Amino acid sequence: MTPSEFRQQVRRGDFRRPTAGYCGEFAQANLVVLPKAHADDFLRFCTFNPKPCPLLGVGEPGQWQVPSLGRDVDIRTDIPRYYVYRDGQVAEELDSLETIWQKDFVTFAIGCSFSFEYMLAQAGVPLRHIEEERNVSMYRTNMANVAAGPFGGNLVVSMRPMRGADAIRAVQITSRFPAVHGAPVHIGDPREIGIADLQAPDYGDPVTVKPNELPVFWACGVTPQEALRAARLPIAITHKPGHMLMTDIPNSRLAVF
Repeated sequence: MTPSEFRQQVRRGDFRRPTAGYCGEFAQANLVVLPKAHADDFLRFCTFNPKPCPLLGVGEPGQWQVPSLGRDVDIRTDIPRYYVYRDGQVAEELDSLETIWQKDFVTFAIGCSFSFEYMLAQAGVPLRHIEEERNVSMYRTNMANVAAGPFGGNLVVSMRPMRGADAIRAVQITSRFPAVHGAPVHIGDPREIGIADLQAPDYGDPVTVKPNELPVFWACGVTPQEALRAARLPIAITHKPGHMLMTDIPNSRLAVF
């Protein structure tokens, strides 16, 4: 299935699940949509925090097309599930933004770790959440983001349990992809970054961590959702964690050497 065919499935309402493991050769994107009055501050937030917020594209005010992401992308309909934040809290979960779209909305597409998972799978690195058909585990940490205007909060990380040799290989592979979060930010004891219980993720689903495995943590594109909680804007929109926008950007184009 091509990314365009995948987006058509989402647009028709035929796909409402997490997007990990689909269209593996192409980049997936996290979403933030907010009023133009706050767009400059959010752009600075992304610039100050490139690990969790690597930008893949930014839209023009009021436009739901972002041509750099795909010729036929419609931000209003092409993500399986959306969160609508009001005053810093999730107020609604929607399948479409068509009825609430505003002429001053600005779209930010942020790189997603689901993109580098394809490279990990190609290298034979097992991914537990895909094996168990679950959403990836995501956690709030005690690591503060660099604030910009009203946007701040703490870093959110995604976790994948791995044997030591696989963790080393994962570091080598993901280091080449800074546009989709790059290398891990922490390996090992989760308490060192403020996570008390791996079986109680703040977003996503818990997965099995075997005795011979290390938890490996990457900066996560859900981090802006914590920033939106802190900012308490009258309205802002994101993807539901794990439910990404499929783009036409080949992952191979995002590699650095």
